[in-house]
Order: sequence, then structure tokens, then C-alpha cells
Amino acid sequence: MASVLEDPTLARHFKGHKDAVTCADFSPNNKQLATGSCDKTLMIWNLNPKSRAFRFVGHQDVVTAVHFSPSGELVASGSRDKTVRLWTPNIKGESMGFKAHTATVRSVSFSADGQRLVTASDDKSVKVWSVHRQKFIYSLNQHTNWVRCARFSPDGRLVASCGDDRTVRLWDTSTRLCVNTFTDYGGPATFVDFDSSGTCIASSGADNTLKIWDIRTNKLIQHYQVHSAAINTFSFHPSGNYLISGSSDSTVKIVDLLEGRLIYTLHGHKGPVLAVAFSREGDLFASGGSDSQVLMWKTNFDALNYREMLSRHRKRVTPDPPPHLTDIYPRSPHQHLAHIGAVEINPAVADVHSAHPHVVEIGEDPFYTTAAGRHTSGIREHPSTSAGLTSIFTHTQHQEEAREEENLGPGVTDLQEERAGTSPALRSTLEHIVQQLDILTQTVAVLEERLTLTEDKLRECLDNQAVILEQMQQQDESRKETGGAESPAV
Repeated sequence: MASVLEDPTLARHFKGHKDAVTCADFSPNNKQLATGSCDKTLMIWNLNPKSRAFRFVGHQDVVTAVHFSPSGELVASGSRDKTVRLWTPNIKGESMGFKAHTATVRSVSFSADGQRLVTASDDKSVKVWSVHRQKFIYSLNQHTNWVRCARFSPDGRLVASCGDDRTVRLWDTSTRLCVNTFTDYGGPATFVDFDSSGTCIASSGADNTLKIWDIRTNKLIQHYQVHSAAINTFSFHPSGNYLISGSSDSTVKIVDLLEGRLIYTLHGHKGPVLAVAFSREGDLFASGGSDSQVLMWKTNFDALNYREMLSRHRKRVTPDPPPHLTDIYPRSPHQHLAHIGAVEINPAVADVHSAHPHVVEIGEDPFYTTAAGRHTSGIREHPSTSAGLTSIFTHTQHQEEAREEENLGPGVTDLQEERAGTSPALRSTLEHIVQQLDILTQTVAVLEERLTLTEDKLRECLDNQAVILEQMQQQDESRKETGGAESPAV
């Protein structure tokens, strides 16, 4: 059992959001924490205690997802307003936005090289975008219900996605085909991610379970049920040895993946925990919830073994990739329940009503293109933002263009080059057609949502009918037995 000194501790308590905190991510340099909220804002918390926080205003509805680029120069956010915005995480707060989907954007995530962005939405699609061009590349469309999350593998060759159709899907980014589907879920799959080696994926569900799959053998290798309510999110420690999860049971749980057991239960939030994230170094993690609080914790328990591993790793001339879970500790896929030996940590969290630390308000006019516009015109920029963001996008442009020439299939064309020879009249007509198609797509999405609700209600009615019929049969059998017992002997 871990000693007291090795237990995680509450390091800081951030207050600035005015509604539930839905998402969180640390910057690669470990100097900032980004969070999104139902208050429609994105907060950038500077981890230096003397620094101010930044509140970015630009989305028109709930901010559902946030992710730092690998360079730390950009932050992507997704929203219920159907848009994705790219921000510079500094006091200037420069941003560009575009309409990415026809329904709520649930997830945004950069590829490891920072050149691609993958988004997931309630319109049942997963989309991949070019970052520096802010251009749509392709869609992945086999989910039959809302898609909750999508993530690139560390090498960028795969995308994992999950959704309310109770499936987790693996996609090949070169062929754009679904190469595997995992369906062993008792409810919607809420979150999915790759471990640091890229050979395992974990997924959480509304059925309170957390499952880890080996994608080399397509087998379930670990199965945890340590929460008493739906798991909303989780995060792998960069070593791959630990995982934190946040649940609607208001707790954060820490699982030791190598030993296959729950080691910590953290309290502190009043209400569902909606966001958790490890820092890139693994020495910190953050949690956010429906109580609008952002808590930052010191990991502590992994300090010795992880630092030792990093030290050995750096000394090697050609470092080996991190070992795979089943290569070290083979595990059977039996269910791991809450362990009675797990440490309970319940720190005192001050009820802070005013913003802490001091918050700088940074407004941004919500300029963005429509989904149709993504295929017909460039992104609109706020006049004051073009120079700063353009320099960031130009920095990797040549590398991306070379990669696109190598990887993009014949079905993908550079639409900007393609439309260079079109007349203004034809271009206007095509734009009008695409806009009408966008409206039609939105209408179909609404009808699909209504159909889904109707199916759920019908299923509920059928279940109730079955219960009533069973009760009536039991009553009839009871009457027959009673009647037979009371009939007089002849």
C-alpha cells in the first residue's frame, strides 16, 4: 500500500467558470491548463501562481471539447454551436472558427504531428481536417447514433471513435475504412483513447464500465467496474501504467493498470465529474465537474518509478518504445471491481464564489464559415487575428503539403485549385446548391434525432407491455390455483 507521502494531493483550486466544466487539457510545456464550460467560454489557466487566467469568448453555446496542439501554439475547441475554433493561448486570444458539423461537436483532437484535427459529432460523423489550411479532408460515417469521442493513434495511422450506438470503431486513416468494431457494451460508449504505445485502446461507458482492448489481437484484456454511475471521461498517464476516470458518481478513480486494481478514490466535486486530464509529464492531473470547479492535483504516487524510467529512456542512444501491457503483466479480461484496499482521499475544497486567480476577459467576434463554405471558400478571419495565426499555420505548411502529396488518395482533390478555373456565375450557383444541401442535411439530422427518440419511447412501451402481460399471466395462474384449491370435493 502506498505511503501517505506518495498519495495524490490537491495542489490548486481554480474558480472562474460560471457553469459546469465539460473538458480539460494541459499544454505540452506544462505551463497552462485549458478548460471548456457550459457557460460558453474557454478558460486558459496559467499554472504560475502569480499569473492571471484568460477567459476566451467566441462560441455561441456550450463548449464541449478542448485540446492543445503538440506545439502548444494552438488550442482547438468544439461546441454545441456546431463549430470548431482554433485559438492562440495568450492574452491576444486570436482565433479562427468554422462550422464543422450539422449538430453538436463532441470531440476535437490533434494528430501527434499537429497537422490534422479529428472531430466527432451528434450528426453521427467523424471528420478529419487539415489544420494549417482549415480545410475538410474526409468523413468517417458508419456510426448509427451520436459520436461522443474520436482520437488519433500516436502514429496517426488509426482513428478510434465511440458513440451512443454502443460501439467503438477503429479506422485506417490511409484507406478511410473501419477496420474493427467492438460492441461489448451495455449502454452508450462515452470516451475512447489510445495508450502511449498505440497498441491498446481504452473505452468507458454509461454502464459504469472501463474496458481496455489489445488492438493487435482484438481482444479484451482488462475490464473494470469501479464506479457506481456512468464514466464520463478518462485519461492515461503518459507512462501507460495508470489511468484516471471521472464519473457521474462525483468521484475520480485512479487505476493501476499493471496490477489491475483500483488504488485511489478522490472526492472533492459536488456532482458529476465531466473532465479529467493528466499533464504531459504525468506529475499533475486536473478534474472538472458540474459544480463549475477545476481542481488540479499532484500525482505523487508515480514520481519515483516514472522518473527512473524516463532517466533510463533518455540514456539510451535508440530508446525502445514503451512496453505493452500484456508483454509485462498478462491479464485475463475478468471484471475488476472496486478494491476494498483502495485509498480514499477527500480534501477540503474551499467554496470560492469569486474568480481565482484573477481573470482577464478576452472577447472575440464569432466569425466562422458554414459547413458548406468549408468546401467552397476560405475561412473568414477577424482582421486583428490574421497575422498571428497565419504565421503559425505557415510554419508547418510545406511539411503538410509534402505529406498530403504522399498520403491523400485519388478521391481527395484540392478544391481551391479545382475552382481556380470556374466562372463567378458557376461558382455562385454551386455555392447556392451546397448551401441548400447543408440545409437538407440539417433537416435530416433533426428527423434522425426525432426518430431515435421515437424508437426509445417505443422500446420503453414494449418493455412496459411485456411487464404488464407477465403480471397478468401470473395473476391468472394464481386465480386458477386458488380456484382449484377451493373447489369442493365431489
